[in-house]
Formats: sequence, structure tokens, C-alpha cells
Amino acid sequence: MRILTRLETARELDPVSDKLQEVVTAVVRPRRLRDLLHGTWLGHPLHPVLVDLPVGAFLCVGALDLMRGRRRAATTLVALGVATAGPAAVAGWADWSEMTKDRRRVGLVHAASNLLAVGLYAGSLAVRLRSNGMRGRALGFAGLSVAGLGAFLGGHLAYAQSAGTNQAAPEIARLPEDWTVAGSLSFLPEGKTSVRTVGGVPVLFYRQGDHVSALIERCGHETGPLGEGEVTGAGPDACVVCPWHGSTFRLADGAVVHGPAASSQPVLPCRVRDGMVEVRQP
Repeated sequence: MRILTRLETARELDPVSDKLQEVVTAVVRPRRLRDLLHGTWLGHPLHPVLVDLPVGAFLCVGALDLMRGRRRAATTLVALGVATAGPAAVAGWADWSEMTKDRRRVGLVHAASNLLAVGLYAGSLAVRLRSNGMRGRALGFAGLSVAGLGAFLGGHLAYAQSAGTNQAAPEIARLPEDWTVAGSLSFLPEGKTSVRTVGGVPVLFYRQGDHVSALIERCGHETGPLGEGEVTGAGPDACVVCPWHGSTFRLADGAVVHGPAASSQPVLPCRVRDGMVEVRQP
């Protein structure tokens, strides 16, 4: 854990990280491409989905290399793993470019480990195709060991540093279970967002006539203040844009329209009763 803490605070990595972030941002500039790589269309980050292919292939290679007479199958799976590592890496770099500095430091080493692992597997494939099975297996097991380190760092990013998770979701548990008054309907502006605190949780309200929708106010991507974001569109298609990274959510139902967020913004049950707006936990 001390090593991971030192890695998270290793500011000497920032010059490299900042330069790479500029490059990735410049390359992945078109919005449709960003949404594709972030997994906005999927409702789930795309990177971990794509990672299943090379990781699964490499794990199977390790098992086959322990058996006799499985050389051709192992070689085929090495080729599959090397070929599918590229798309997974591209999606991972797109997510990485939108992370905070501490996460990007860990992500940089995570990416370097995976790059080394794929290089070892590529070398393994080359020697296997030349019928040097012993050396191919050795390079394969070396690649699997390094890939294990990369996977460990990826798990730390996801579970210890909350990279790629919907960071607004835990706020739901802090809200009252019963209907709770958030304020008067007359004080909510028409066609604009407003923020009220309910049970210590900032809630974003959007009024259209007598209909009011309510979302968790902190953006699920990096907890940006949606209450300070611009409202685009109108009627049922009105959206709020996060002022930090540009994630866009439909106000009527919280659906994610544009990334880097990959999942929808949590929506709360909301009703108007006796001129008062009430919300509760879903």
C-alpha cells in the first residue's frame, strides 16, 4: 500500500502525464469518437469490456502452455490477444485523459505495464511462428506476469480511486427514504436548473410548468457541479452540461447524451404536493 500511495503522489510523473494528455486529447477530439471510446452509447465504460478479449486469450495461453500438444491453439490465442490489445488500449487512453492527476499517475504505470506485457506476447508470437516453442512459452509466462501487475493497478484505479465509477450513485443512500420537502414550486425557475439540499445532498431540479425532475447534482464522472452547468435544448430534450468535462445529461430522465461519463445521472422520484416539491430515495 505504501508503494501505491507513493505512486499516487509521484509528481515527477506529471510532466510526462500532462504531455501525453495533450496528445490524447488532440487525437481523440471529435465528439462522436470520444463518446464511442468512453462507452457513452453502451451505458458502461468501454475499456473494461474490450480488455476481456486480450486478458482472456492470454490466460488461456498460460493454461494451454502447461499441456502437451496444444502448441497451435496457444499460438492462435497469442495472436488473438495481441490483435485485440490495441482497441482496448485506445479506449483506456481516452478514459485516462479525463482523469485527475493522482489517477493519471497510476494509470500511466498501468498502461506501461500492459504495453510491456503485449510486447512480450508479440515476441512470444514471433518465436512460436518460428517453431521455438520453449522460448515462446517463456516469453508468454513473462508477459502474463507483467499483465498481472497491470491488472492489479487497473483494479486499484477502479476500486481504490473510483476511476470509471459513477461517483454520484453513493449520494442516493444519504437521501431520506420518505418523501421530503425540498422547497416551494413557486421558487423554482421555469426552464432553468436550481439546486436544493435535501438530507445534506445537493439535488438538481428542473421545472417545466408543473412538472419537476430531480437529479443528483454532482456529476457522476468526477463530481462536477451540474448546478453551474449550461442548459441546452428545451422541453423533454433539455440537457445539462457539466462545466468540468462536458458530460451531458438529459434533465427529464438523467440519460447520458455525451461523455466522458459513461452512465446516466441518478434520477430521484419527485412530486409536487400542495405547492411544495418533494423528493425521496428511489
